[in-house]
Amino acid sequence: MNASTLNRIEPAVTPKPHFLDGLATRAVHQRLAGLVHGQVTLVDGASHRCYGQPDAFCPLSVTLHVHDPRFYSDITFGGSIGAGEAYMQGYWSVNDLTALVRILIQNRTVLDGMETGLARLTAPLQKALHWINRNTRDGSRRNITAHYDLGNEFFSLFLDPTMMYSSAMFMRPTMTLEAAQVARLDHICRTLDLTARDHLLEIGSGWGGMALYAARHYGCRVTTTTLSQAQYELTSERVRAAKLDERITVLLKDYRDLDGAYDKLVSIEMIEAVGHDFYDTYFGKCASLLKADGLMLLQAITIADQRYDAARRSVDFIQRYIFPGGCIPSITAMSDSITRSSDLKITHLEDIGPHYVTTLRRWRENFFRNIEAVRALGYPDSFIRMWEFYLCYSEGGFEERALGDVQMLLAKPDNRRVPGEPTYETRGSGNSAALFGDGSDIGASANKLPSA
Repeated sequence: MNASTLNRIEPAVTPKPHFLDGLATRAVHQRLAGLVHGQVTLVDGASHRCYGQPDAFCPLSVTLHVHDPRFYSDITFGGSIGAGEAYMQGYWSVNDLTALVRILIQNRTVLDGMETGLARLTAPLQKALHWINRNTRDGSRRNITAHYDLGNEFFSLFLDPTMMYSSAMFMRPTMTLEAAQVARLDHICRTLDLTARDHLLEIGSGWGGMALYAARHYGCRVTTTTLSQAQYELTSERVRAAKLDERITVLLKDYRDLDGAYDKLVSIEMIEAVGHDFYDTYFGKCASLLKADGLMLLQAITIADQRYDAARRSVDFIQRYIFPGGCIPSITAMSDSITRSSDLKITHLEDIGPHYVTTLRRWRENFFRNIEAVRALGYPDSFIRMWEFYLCYSEGGFEERALGDVQMLLAKPDNRRVPGEPTYETRGSGNSAALFGDGSDIGASANKLPSA
């Protein structure tokens, strides 16, 4: 299902022509004329214009339909954020949104050009709004609430039963999303050399999938923390349902307020909510929470080092509408901060970004498979288009490798872990057949939303 199958929002009043309309229309066509790789056919009424040409570098082609002339002004004056806003309002549709994102990434000068010219007029406002959303203690709580408290039931409509909201690892193309998430969780536990003797700290609980898996299959104690009230409540309920209360402690607390000494620490795609100005605080705090021989595994969405400074000083659609206060780090930005603020050292790094393409595609398929249930929760078509834009925007970024997703292993000075294959000291009741089969090893009772 794509945008063309949604009920397009008809303007309450037909917009009156404005002298800037022609300027905006010409500006969009001039930008598209710069396409070199891939092809975009723009259909506006009886007008059909083709830009670019499919080639070996980018064999993609899409057809974009303009439904409202405000499409042009929104892009001209709002850049990529304006394009997303126009999509939300139904001013345009395209037969393959992910392919369009990929074409624009392949034509970086065209994509970057959307943020120049008249779009610069609105940039200060967007930056001001983003600054207001910076991740102070109060800001972090507001930002987390804005996204994750959309409702546990909403997220359950597109996530798998593990309720993991981060990249899975598809060891085989035919794996279910649930099995791929279980495979990723086990990979993390093994990389951390997790054992029953360990006390694991998790910064960023999500809905408890990591904590439940580690406690059940590796026998360790887990302390996990979140800033989302909705996540805290459901994670606590899942822990009780799994009868793991004695092993898992769930906190509603900012990472800056944590104390104690832990053997291992895990943080899965949480650093994107930390913000550039707080990286040193974050890594310094993580180091202080680990014992002298401790290990930390960080999973983080990343942007290329060469684009990081420009990206952190700008605001995109996802920061504006999906993750307020968000900032995607680069590997160098993180490693520099680690060096400045901690005694941690990086001992292993791998990029699982290609797995995110499949993960996001599965989420989108689930989302539209359950679209009537989404509407039943009260979400209008504008929200549905916003969510589709977010998922496709992200999928295209990972498919073109504009984004990565790294798992970084960090060690304290006294850690003497031998590099190479992770150890398998204890696995509890787990077994490899279940892990890489249907995902049932994670335990249904701990991973389904409790019934009302």
